Amino acid sequence: MQSRYFTIRDYPKGTPSRDLFELHSRALPGLDEGEVRIRNTWLSVDPYMRGRMSGVRTYVAPFELGAPLEGAAIGEVIESRHAHFKVGDKVRHMGGWRDVAQLKGDVLDLLPDMQVPEQAYLGVLGMPGMTAWTGLNRIANLREGDNVLVSAASGAVGSLAVQLAKARGGTVVGIAGAADKLEWLEQHDIRAVSYKGKDARQLSADLKEACPEGFDVYYENVGGACLEAALNNLKVGARIAICGLISSYNDETQDRGPSNLANLLVQRARMQGFIIFDHWTEYPHFLEEVGPRVAQGEIDYEETIESGLERTPDAFLKLFEGANRGKMLVRL
Repeated sequence: MQSRYFTIRDYPKGTPSRDLFELHSRALPGLDEGEVRIRNTWLSVDPYMRGRMSGVRTYVAPFELGAPLEGAAIGEVIESRHAHFKVGDKVRHMGGWRDVAQLKGDVLDLLPDMQVPEQAYLGVLGMPGMTAWTGLNRIANLREGDNVLVSAASGAVGSLAVQLAKARGGTVVGIAGAADKLEWLEQHDIRAVSYKGKDARQLSADLKEACPEGFDVYYENVGGACLEAALNNLKVGARIAICGLISSYNDETQDRGPSNLANLLVQRARMQGFIIFDHWTEYPHFLEEVGPRVAQGEIDYEETIESGLERTPDAFLKLFEGANRGKMLVRL
């Protein structure tokens, strides 16, 4: 059987170009004992993948030039030599950016038995949803009545973060760009603030107007002007959870950072970055709390879908244009 897969031909500087990605095909070998073959049905693309294209090890090894790229995917088992997986099982794994994956069974997860579309396990009930829940509850220690600020608030992570925060009773403000994203926030009773065309000073003033008493929690996805503006609007004892800094992922020079870090001292605030893989043992707790709410339609989530394996690089690059609402997915 043939597997088609994407590689990168070089480690890019700045924003990657479309011709960085190359589509290849190869014949898969026969299954070894303990291996499983999966026909992928859904692929995930995520901002963290840009870091793996840098050629430098961060919290995860970089992509290998000429080797199949990796990412979260969902598929159906079509052949198995593993005792725990049978033909027809739906599984989640990290063999994305390809149409057919062949992996050891111990790196696969059976999809939970919940009444949700299977691709939800790549988004609202997958890594992005788990990231939103963890950042609020385990890093920022969200409390009843907290005022919460979320950047990239209509993205895959931010859109769940604002809804989880809203359920705790405080004022929730979301930062977004496009008019439709701001409208989505307002429809969910989230105070929406646009970052478009604004420096940190103007954005800081807009946040002050949206929530004059300041924020107990800031959920950071963006960095740059958003972080600087947030630091100007902290309450005493505020907690900041840093999930991502997408505004700098394609920068060719090092970001000098916000000029007002002293506000952490003045407000006795805490800022902590986190990597979701360090917290994955808590996934069952997240699923128990959020899964039923998704299944019952209490959580609103959106997906932006590209169709066909060939569109995977395009879907990935659109993440850095702000072209997605909710989770960016590729349907095979």
